[in-house]
Amino acid sequence: MNNSVPDAASSTIAGTTAQDHLDRLCLTVEDFPRPGISFRDLTPVFADGPAFRAVIDDLMGPFTGQFDVVAGIEARGFLLAAAVAYATGTGVVAVRKPGKLPRPVHSESYSLEYGEASLEIHRDDVVPGTRVLILDDVLATGGTLAAATALFDSCGAEVVGCAVVLELQALQGRQTVQQYRVHAVAAA
Repeated sequence: MNNSVPDAASSTIAGTTAQDHLDRLCLTVEDFPRPGISFRDLTPVFADGPAFRAVIDDLMGPFTGQFDVVAGIEARGFLLAAAVAYATGTGVVAVRKPGKLPRPVHSESYSLEYGEASLEIHRDDVVPGTRVLILDDVLATGGTLAAATALFDSCGAEVVGCAVVLELQALQGRQTVQQYRVHAVAAA
């Protein structure tokens, strides 16, 4: 992944794969959100139309026809889930941080590479048996995806898989959700 500012005009090259777009547009920001963390900034990828389309197509490809609803993890997962839900004509469920949802919720706490957090979904957003595809931007330690899968399991939903734009392989997050099918557009 590069650290230079991308040229939006260069992203319209025909035949460019999602991986190619990520290699060119993803930025690494050192010491964010705290010292020692190398943050992978995917917002330049999302801001580029052809790159975003390629990433969305790649995310949903392995799961097409296998899910009833797409779940997006706050906050960048919302962008991905909305795009996949629209493209496939399915519903979208927001997996939120605590205190953001007004009705009764299922809640799950987890650890991430730089702290502790919780995720919530409305108890009635997903009925038992619903097939759910969970989307997030980055798979790091896997805590976020593990918490999200636990939330949907607690509702009686069937998690058909998890898809992420970027997997940070050195952090071995895939191991925390190894019972689920996981697809990463790219790995670093």
